[in-house]
Amino acid sequence: MNVRDMFDLTGKTAVVTGGSIGLGAQMVTALAEAGANVVVAARKVERCAALCSDLEKNGIRAIAVACDVGNADDCQRLVDTAVEEFGTLDILVNNAGITWGADSMNYPMDKWDQIMNVNLKGLFQLSVMAAKVMKKQGRGKIINITSAAGLGGSRPEEMNAVAYNASKGALNTLTKDLAVKWASYGIYVNAMAPGFFPTHMSGGLLEKNQHLVLPQIPLNRLGGDNDLKGAIVFLSSAASDYITGHILMVEGGQTALI
Repeated sequence: MNVRDMFDLTGKTAVVTGGSIGLGAQMVTALAEAGANVVVAARKVERCAALCSDLEKNGIRAIAVACDVGNADDCQRLVDTAVEEFGTLDILVNNAGITWGADSMNYPMDKWDQIMNVNLKGLFQLSVMAAKVMKKQGRGKIINITSAAGLGGSRPEEMNAVAYNASKGALNTLTKDLAVKWASYGIYVNAMAPGFFPTHMSGGLLEKNQHLVLPQIPLNRLGGDNDLKGAIVFLSSAASDYITGHILMVEGGQTALI
């Protein structure tokens, strides 16, 4: 296969949760640019629709679907809509996630439960729904968006979000376990772990703590508007057909430091 063809997603259907803004929108755009039909899902469907409208100006087929990943009915409707609209579900990018910052000794348990419901339970139930479609097709790719924060501890002055970190650590293991369990069905399960990217969720924190963060990044900069695009296309395409159960770090060398 020609290497250009290996990265071509023409005719594939990609679902991206939390896809309306920030890192999600960056990945939606990348998959669309590689040729995929895209289903943009988020709780605020108006943002999804605005992104889809922009993509359609360039001849890309894109639809917006309202979805709270913590709600099982929303998840099933998302999968059904993708299949009804495009005929297949080839790529699922589990990007939706939430966080809450608080002192770990006084962490509100209702926030802990809410984060685990979306970042782990909801992600798992959506993955199962998509995997059942992919199993019938004989092929599919699931990419979980985890975080460099899921690989270890973080100092409270930098990131005081114990439930978020724990959810991403669990997601790393879930990725590997599902990769093993679903490999025989032709379903690839990988993860991508961004480092410090300024987004709607982290922008304020990074603005305040950039002087603490940058010394931890060998490339000496935060992630930018194009830094996830190549990685998500790689994990979604035939170029990664001998890779499953892998966590791809996209963090400027942060985790290479000893």
